[in-house]
Amino acid sequence: MTAGRPTISGTRHAISAGHYLAAAAGFAILEGGGNAVDAGCAAGLALGVLQPDLVSVAGVAPILIRKADGTVESIAGLGHWPASTPPDVFMREHGGTMPIGVRRMVVPAAPDAWITALRRHGTMSFGDIAAGAIRYARDGYATYALLAESIEKQKAAYARWPQNAAIFLPDGRPPRIGELFRQTDLANSLSYMVDQERAAASKGREAGLQAAHDAFYKGDLAQQIVRFIKAEGGFLSAEDMAGFASCIEPVVRRPWRGHEVITCGPWCQGPALLEALLIAEKLGLDGLAHNSPQYLHVITEALKGALADREYHFGDPAFTDVPLETLLSPSHIARRAAAIDLTRAHPGLPEPILGNGTELPPATEEPLPKIEADTSYVAVVDRWGNAFSATPSDGSWNVPVVPGTGLVISGRGSQNRPDPRHPAGVAPGKRPRLTPNPAMVLTKEGGVMPFGTPGGDVQIQAMLQVMLNILHFGMQVQEAIEAPRVATYSFPSSFAPYEYFPGRLAVESRIPAETRAALSALGHEVKDWPATTWLAGSVEVVLSEPSTGLIHAGADPRRPAYAIAN
Repeated sequence: MTAGRPTISGTRHAISAGHYLAAAAGFAILEGGGNAVDAGCAAGLALGVLQPDLVSVAGVAPILIRKADGTVESIAGLGHWPASTPPDVFMREHGGTMPIGVRRMVVPAAPDAWITALRRHGTMSFGDIAAGAIRYARDGYATYALLAESIEKQKAAYARWPQNAAIFLPDGRPPRIGELFRQTDLANSLSYMVDQERAAASKGREAGLQAAHDAFYKGDLAQQIVRFIKAEGGFLSAEDMAGFASCIEPVVRRPWRGHEVITCGPWCQGPALLEALLIAEKLGLDGLAHNSPQYLHVITEALKGALADREYHFGDPAFTDVPLETLLSPSHIARRAAAIDLTRAHPGLPEPILGNGTELPPATEEPLPKIEADTSYVAVVDRWGNAFSATPSDGSWNVPVVPGTGLVISGRGSQNRPDPRHPAGVAPGKRPRLTPNPAMVLTKEGGVMPFGTPGGDVQIQAMLQVMLNILHFGMQVQEAIEAPRVATYSFPSSFAPYEYFPGRLAVESRIPAETRAALSALGHEVKDWPATTWLAGSVEVVLSEPSTGLIHAGADPRRPAYAIAN
């Protein structure tokens, strides 16, 4: 295969992010002496400004960090339901649905996650890493195609709240490609956090970071947020804000062909990436041609098995007994693999192997789900060998902006099921089951590969295919990213209204017609995507290569992502 862009390589550091200006913000930090954590936080915060339809400064930001000494940890960067949330409120008052607006809001986690990462492993101040985000918000940037398309598709939703319309529908219409897009209120909110940090700077870096944190979670911003949400009928309180801290959690890691693949825990879908990889390995990958019908069938059916276990078992481990060790055990992987027919696609969601499963929603008749553009990603490796992987998220069309702040508080409650009996059901203090899931590979050569993507339920599917393209098929990073992809929708969606498309397989149409026909003959209900589509995700990768001393990076042209290295 050939790629439309080159793989970017350097000897000192590299970054890949979901928007080119976010990559530039992070790269400036690296060039200024910052480490991967400093740069990743700068790029991640900038993504909340540059992709405000996909990412919120006050949204979620799950983070994986691998230090040069080999230590690996995850910062959950995911808020929980307010303590006063009635567990049955959506069943009792909303007919078992998740309503648009403030009632789907959870505690905003991203500001805490970035500051926690800086405090634990960074070297710079919040003001240092926020400079790019503030400038992009205040001075503006050019509206790009995906932003214009996303706002156009959701213009009626943005018009629902005057304060959302003021930002996203300037002059009463969506911004056009090439027009300047500004977010002055958001710039002021971030500047307030920086001002509070500077006021405390004489007491040291730690005191300054705490002051920036308190400005959001306890100061004027917190008061504005809580006052507005309560007035709108939401549940978030000052106590929820003031007491919030992102969980520092152990990672989930499994060996594969001499490499070690690392994800966050089952509060997100990350472990399903590991399970799908292990099922596919058990079925047999060797000898299968890249993107041949049989290879794509193996990948799809392995994903179905892993996503079935996500549906039946994954949730906040503090509230849900997730049998993760069993799900990733050789015996369970073997049982999942044995249940797969290599000559016929499963017609829906594979049956539970552990427990009784969950009640599945009715099949949806639409050809494919109406996927909302959602989430972004950033990967960094620095000159010292530190690696950073983060998947910030939360859109802005289905929840209101807090007036005067430019902040969109995390509406990630949409990923909880309204029925509290579901493993990912609503409960006060419980975290939603998150689709964003940063990942990392420690290669058998001694390198490190942070990688990830936006795309909702497509995330682990795109990540699995790109990872195999690099580590199994030996493709260069950019080539692996640009290769055509498929995605199954044969499971209940993670997003309200939790649609279910049994048997549906979306295929980028660069995959030959005869391959698509062969997949149909195997029983997959094939639906054609365009030749290249943002619906297939936007995988970003950075890969260090100890044998050459090079760090390689690639970014997905399906969205405005770019990589930079030196």
